[in-house]
Amino acid sequence: MTEVLKIIGVAFVTAVSAVILKTTKPELSFAVTVTGIIVILLYIADMLENAIGIFSSVAQMTGVENGLLKTLLKIVGVGYLTEFGAGVLNDFGSISVADKVALGGKIAIVVLSLPVIESLLTLIRGFLKLV
Repeated sequence: MTEVLKIIGVAFVTAVSAVILKTTKPELSFAVTVTGIIVILLYIADMLENAIGIFSSVAQMTGVENGLLKTLLKIVGVGYLTEFGAGVLNDFGSISVADKVALGGKIAIVVLSLPVIESLLTLIRGFLKLV
């Protein structure tokens, strides 16, 4: 919970500072925005590292393949990175480019999910043979 409050605090300070500086020093406004984004991403990376550790321990306890877990984490990562990239492009006014980034992310997710779908179908086929 405190991590989220830190992220929100950094975001508000960054946004207010950027708006104030935009009228007088637009180049500093951009630098403040980039710096704020980097700080937020560092907080997120720390939280993500903890989550990956938890996923790994759950995978070991349940016996889920390590490759399957990596694939699922890649899918989630692609989704978040695509959303982040499209959001930044929207903020800069490149809406059509942001739409193409979102489309590319969706296609990447479909491609990455094919091994998961294949494993699921193999599992279902095994269950049907038992019946």
